[in-house]
Amino acid sequence: MIKKAFIFDLDGVIVDTAKFHFIAWQRLAASLDINFTEVENEQLKGVSRVNSLKKILEWGNKEISPEVFQSKMDQKNEEYLELISTLSTSDIMPGVHDFLLRLQQRQQPIALGSASKNARPILEKLGIKNLFEVIVDGTNVTKAKPDPEVFLNACDQLGYDPQESVVFEDSVAGVQAANKAGMISIGLGEQEILHEADEVFEYFTDMPNDYINTLLSKKK
Repeated sequence: MIKKAFIFDLDGVIVDTAKFHFIAWQRLAASLDINFTEVENEQLKGVSRVNSLKKILEWGNKEISPEVFQSKMDQKNEEYLELISTLSTSDIMPGVHDFLLRLQQRQQPIALGSASKNARPILEKLGIKNLFEVIVDGTNVTKAKPDPEVFLNACDQLGYDPQESVVFEDSVAGVQAANKAGMISIGLGEQEILHEADEVFEYFTDMPNDYINTLLSKKK
């Protein structure tokens, strides 16, 4: 039986928490008198909390003390956690649950590779944490995408080479990270944004019925 490591990003791939990140970052930016729109938010996808705040400060041409910086990061996370407290199985992105179950039925190894430090509680709220053999999140890595550390870590824990791995991503930085590692990159979102991916679909429901077979036989 052919096997590959299937690695999933979290935000925007498994669950749409991007809207909650946007609201929390927008509130934080407003508290610093910085304008923050969906254009800027798009550039924060796949970026760590620390680097996201640094970018927002650069856009607003602002400087804050290390103490205020930490308090703003804490504020953002608290607001985000409050917003995601309402998550349930109904918030899983279209077709993802079925795709994960089909991978599990075929005994394909599944991992999560996300910058989020809240990945585990989110997967629990969605009722799918048990489907992942390995979870690599923001608590396990030091380098942000497009560095491939998070995906290489997941491969290592699953016991697969990068060339035997498939990554599902919704961010440009995530696709670039997968490509740097020599992994097959599947983009979830808009073709014009994720054009560096090997293939792009808007949702998992747009994939052909036999797409798992296609991926298993696909070479980078």
